[in-house]
Amino acid sequence: MKGLDYNLALALFFPFYVIAEIPSNMLMKRLRPSVWLTIIMVSWGLITTFMGLVQNLGGLIACRIFLGIAEGGLFPGVSYFITMWYRRHECGFRIALFFSAATAAGAFGGLLARGIAEMDGVGNRAGWSWIFILEGLLTLIVSGFSSSFVHDYPASLTFLSAKFLNAEERIEVQRRLLEDDGSSDEFSVKFFYQALRDWKIWVMMFITIGIFTPLYSISLFLPTIINQFGYSNNTSQLLTVPPYLVACFCTIVGNYAADKMRQRGPFLLGFETIAVVGFLMLITSRIPHLQYAGAFFAASGLYMTRY
Repeated sequence: MKGLDYNLALALFFPFYVIAEIPSNMLMKRLRPSVWLTIIMVSWGLITTFMGLVQNLGGLIACRIFLGIAEGGLFPGVSYFITMWYRRHECGFRIALFFSAATAAGAFGGLLARGIAEMDGVGNRAGWSWIFILEGLLTLIVSGFSSSFVHDYPASLTFLSAKFLNAEERIEVQRRLLEDDGSSDEFSVKFFYQALRDWKIWVMMFITIGIFTPLYSISLFLPTIINQFGYSNNTSQLLTVPPYLVACFCTIVGNYAADKMRQRGPFLLGFETIAVVGFLMLITSRIPHLQYAGAFFAASGLYMTRY
């Protein structure tokens, strides 16, 4: 690749990711979480494996587009799934636990990529190719038994899911949810238009854009950023691990405290301030160690506010 080819391949992922989110959740309601989330995982694993086999920019772009479609439904799907079991003030920490796994994956992924890169030349393939192939195959292996761990909805006493609950416990779960939110669970087009007319939705959209734009800059380019501090490629991969681990810790602790206090606003503002400080350190400093410290602040602040 040359010039902006890499950036183009990264950017084309996101429009299809966004487009897939709402239809994916609608399909999950039709097919059950245990079925649809497994389909997402299988698709995701296959596409990731194929990315290790691409030979040109066109193949990479095609894989990135299909990966966006496959990946788009996972996070909103799991978030919606959690709300089917827990009340509103109980969801934040649990969703944060799930999302923190993505942050931890950033740390583990750096270690894994560093190790797999040593396979460079095996089977006449580059190290980066083996990273995609092996990580995609690992996802496929996990997807093979993931459906048995997903216990669909507690909405029906005759449902073949959540066998760990007896009839009385299922009723209690439903009662708690109905007390928390008695709104309709059926989709209607009128809800779509109501959302478009709700100014709070638009405000939250702009806030989300403000959070996710720098967050994906960190997610996609952190090894490159650290490499610019003067470290080698392999060392840069390893140095991405500590910022992600600290960000994972902050995500869990911050959201746990927010749930306990039932106040998310102050935590969002506080951690966003930390992220701003981190980016200022990255931009203004020319001292590598200080810039690296800024990466900790930026990652910790952004990943916590994401949830």
